[in-house]
Amino acid sequence: MEVKKIMQALEQKHPGELEYLQAVQEVLESIEEVYNQHPEYEKAKIVERMVEPDRIFTFRVNWVDDKGEVQTNIGYRVQFNCAIGPYKGGLRFHKAVTPSMLKFLGFEQTFKNALTTLPMGGGKGGSDFDPVGKSDAEIMRFCQAYMLELVHCIGPDQDIPAGDVGVGGREIGFLNGMYQKLTREYHTGVLTGKGLEWGGSIFRPEATGYGALYFTEHLLKKAGKDIKGKKIAISGFGNVAWGASQKATELGGKVVAISGPDGVCEIPEGITNEMIDYMLEMRASNRNKVEDMATKFPGKAKFTAGKKAWSIPCDIALPCAFQNELSEDDAKELKANGCWCCCEVSNMGCQPGAIHFFQNNGILFAPGKAVNAGGVATSGLEMTQNAAHLSWSAEEVNNKLHWIMESIHEQCVKFGTQPDGTVDYVKGANIAGFMKVAKAMLDQGIV
Repeated sequence: MEVKKIMQALEQKHPGELEYLQAVQEVLESIEEVYNQHPEYEKAKIVERMVEPDRIFTFRVNWVDDKGEVQTNIGYRVQFNCAIGPYKGGLRFHKAVTPSMLKFLGFEQTFKNALTTLPMGGGKGGSDFDPVGKSDAEIMRFCQAYMLELVHCIGPDQDIPAGDVGVGGREIGFLNGMYQKLTREYHTGVLTGKGLEWGGSIFRPEATGYGALYFTEHLLKKAGKDIKGKKIAISGFGNVAWGASQKATELGGKVVAISGPDGVCEIPEGITNEMIDYMLEMRASNRNKVEDMATKFPGKAKFTAGKKAWSIPCDIALPCAFQNELSEDDAKELKANGCWCCCEVSNMGCQPGAIHFFQNNGILFAPGKAVNAGGVATSGLEMTQNAAHLSWSAEEVNNKLHWIMESIHEQCVKFGTQPDGTVDYVKGANIAGFMKVAKAMLDQGIV
């Protein structure tokens, strides 16, 4: 395999799809050496097949706003790879959603799901619908209209969507209600992230953030460090940032910053449980303003417009918001502010320049496909409970999540340990996920 040659061909075939091309290049560069040790992969053209999605559904979504006016958005579902299980991946409602974004997310999801040890393939979907400023009634009508088309693509053993940016428990509820209305069947396992009263799993809302901190704990332990008393900067204030703040605080860390598109809130004494609870209200308000935290807690939180979380001195940085949110300049600012560890909790949260800067300057770094896999892992556990028509206790779900994140860390160490004894977590995660999917594809022939 020649990475340069493959990337040139992809760029000609998919011009302008920057996020997708970036994700593919990162993986191919990581696996090149291992891949070339397996001529059977080259013969079966595993990479050439793996980088293209199985199929992409694109559809129009018409809905009526509160003024009675008809609105039109575009909906998507990317079914990327089902070699090790049914397609599994979230739905993203955001004005910036494009096919390139969803292809990158579906590609990443394929390897992330492989790392969880659970039988799940990779997929992703969503729409350019912008939930910001929309009423609950408008969001419900959009979700119902979106499901009118999505219903033809999904099923409990075919494709199981979940939430993502802009899609939380409220949206999953509206989507699930419409799915049942259309199919006249009660499939509790066709969507994950459901309410506890109707098939959801304990800890699913918190799972991405919780799992990220469990992974971070293992990474720090491997490096001879500890999270207790460490200052932590977190970007975002949505579901993922909420779970990460909660678990980081519980483990003894001190969350000193959260951010939003409007700026950053510095919390010098560390975020409190009351503040963490308020993050849920901030997300549900659809205002998308982190300034609300400072307004609610004057004297405890200080808002600065136009600044990122990375402007606040910290030991550990946790990007929890959006892809490519952390640039090389941000990485340099973090180092100057004393940061010595960065774990991606958002998907591809760091730009390539930032990752290279971290790795070249002795800053511990781990990629999103390993760090944030706890969310989809717990979705997989939710699917298992649904299939068996039972519900596990909090202790059982938490224990399984702990074990999965420890297993992911072990895989990263196994495939990412360098001759000098350090661990390249990017390389380790990519090789571990790739090897599992590649072996399954090889076993199942050219399909």
